Amino acid sequence: MTEVLLVLAGAAFGALIGWLASRASGSASLARLKAELAAAERRVSDQQRAHDAYAAQVRGDHDTLRQEFQALSAQSLQASQEALLRVAQERLSRDRAVADAELARREQAVRQLVEPMAKALDDVRRQTSEADLARAEAQAQLAQQVRHMLDASAQLGRQTESLRSALRRPEVRGRWGELHLRRVVEVAGLVNGVDFDEQESGTAPDGSRLRPDMIVTLAGGRRIVVDAKTPLDALLDVDGDPERAEEHAARHVRNVRLRVKELSSKAYREQFGSEIDFSVLFLPAESFLQVATERDPQLLTDAYEAGVIIATPTVLVAMLRTVAHTWKAEALAKNAKEVLQTGQELYKRLSTMGEHLARVGKAIDQAGDAYNKTIGSLERQVLPQARRFAALQQIDADLETREVETAVRAINAPELLDPTFDAQNAH
Repeated sequence: MTEVLLVLAGAAFGALIGWLASRASGSASLARLKAELAAAERRVSDQQRAHDAYAAQVRGDHDTLRQEFQALSAQSLQASQEALLRVAQERLSRDRAVADAELARREQAVRQLVEPMAKALDDVRRQTSEADLARAEAQAQLAQQVRHMLDASAQLGRQTESLRSALRRPEVRGRWGELHLRRVVEVAGLVNGVDFDEQESGTAPDGSRLRPDMIVTLAGGRRIVVDAKTPLDALLDVDGDPERAEEHAARHVRNVRLRVKELSSKAYREQFGSEIDFSVLFLPAESFLQVATERDPQLLTDAYEAGVIIATPTVLVAMLRTVAHTWKAEALAKNAKEVLQTGQELYKRLSTMGEHLARVGKAIDQAGDAYNKTIGSLERQVLPQARRFAALQQIDADLETREVETAVRAINAPELLDPTFDAQNAH
């Protein structure tokens, strides 16, 4: 517009010069030139007004466009930021969904591992309770059986006098000894056919028949031979002939030693196997042994060296109760072995569960790491450019982001990290 005005001004100036040059040509030309100059001035004035109006309109349009552009820039920046955050959140959601699915699967696997462990622990508790109950019952039975033994001994004392005459017959004495042996075994709590066998016969290398009254089976397959002997002839004569009491007592000692020799000479080991540890000479009454040991203190030692143990009811009950407790101890040892195996299996499964938990924690760490990397990319590559764009347009917007700061707790227990870890050696 300024150039147009200059052109018009130049034209007017040229016309004026022409007019001055041709002034001499006449008044008519001067009047015409004045009219043209006035017209040119009016046109210049109109053009100036039009130019001012157009300039004002351009300035208004420029302000409007600037405002619209600023608004559009702010919207575009906000949309870009929202899109980036949405992408990051979607990525995090996908990673979290994957981690949640993996965690659910691991939890299911852990439950499948824990359920057998819980059952195994219940079995251990049940077996422990049963063992405690068995020990309590055994103690109660032992106390009851001791009382029964004392009652039986008292009863035997009362019956001694009435049996004296009958016991002079050998068949009655043998039957009486076997009866007392059976009662002692019952008091001890042993079971026929399980813990002992009666009248198990065999043949010695010389062809003679061997038939001990009882063979007791020990834990581990060992065996004890028990023979009931009733050398009563000399003792009965002591009461019948007090004047020769010492002579009859010495004869009783010889009879007991003779029975010891018979048991030590019998080939039980060859007949019943090497599992026979020793033989037991059972005397049905305490007085039988008391009379013999008072006259021969070396009797028990010599018998033991010959592989024979002389036992009265009290001694045999204690011996057989030891056998019964040995069986129960073996059962408890077997039970303890099962508990140990169950505990080892439980420890192994806990180690496997620790590996699964470590993998779950690693997956969670990877998800958090992926989120942090996305945020890092947003902060390093996208947001700086967006901030420069906002600075050019003077936009005030918060573009700060934060990383995931919660870290997954690491598993430190060596039992859960290393399946080969030995907890016993660690202590």
